[in-house]
Amino acid sequence: MPYTEVNNTWDKLSLISEHAKRDPQLQFTSLAHLLNSGFLKDCYNSLNRNKAVGIDGVCWKEYGENLDDDVEELITRMKHKKYKPIPARRVYIPKNEKEKRPLGIPALENKIVEMGITRILQSIYEEDFLECTFGFRPKRSCHQAINRVDKLIMTKPVNHIVEADIKGFFDNVSHEELMKFLEIRIVDRSLLELIRRFLKAGYVDDGLLVRSESGTPQGSILTPPTQ
Repeated sequence: MPYTEVNNTWDKLSLISEHAKRDPQLQFTSLAHLLNSGFLKDCYNSLNRNKAVGIDGVCWKEYGENLDDDVEELITRMKHKKYKPIPARRVYIPKNEKEKRPLGIPALENKIVEMGITRILQSIYEEDFLECTFGFRPKRSCHQAINRVDKLIMTKPVNHIVEADIKGFFDNVSHEELMKFLEIRIVDRSLLELIRRFLKAGYVDDGLLVRSESGTPQGSILTPPTQ
């Protein structure tokens, strides 16, 4: 693996984070080029190796048998705007005793690109999030959030605690509104189009291809829960 290329990408992500923190109004114009060969291979190696396979049937080990050529071919497709994310394989897992929650199992190649995009987005938006937010952020957990609430209750004059949830939020996210939100910080058309294609990739449910008009693919690295 070309270590210098990987290291260079991580250095650039660190600089992006610094710029994002220093200037909340800054727009980033050149990001897609960070999805280079070394970086995508690093993304591949960071994936969970025992996860279920997508509709392509390709597991982590199998993809890695020809990693160099496969990643180069993937990059070529992305550069020529020919890369199209493979629809996810939909499965259903128990939500409670009566309900089940839909989950999308991405193809291995999707996961590699998703991990790369996620790392780029995190380098920007981790600097925008409030310190008091914990949901689905790296190195943060529900236990840390509970601990923060506990400390506030014990040390501050708290009269009320409000718990709220938006039912079916991730299933109903507007693609257009989400893209408008990303465009506040990101003006790299190539990266934005790549994200849009993931949103529109759809899923296969019992052999039937379903196109996505709204919502984000739960089970995707780009959407909580990660990996």
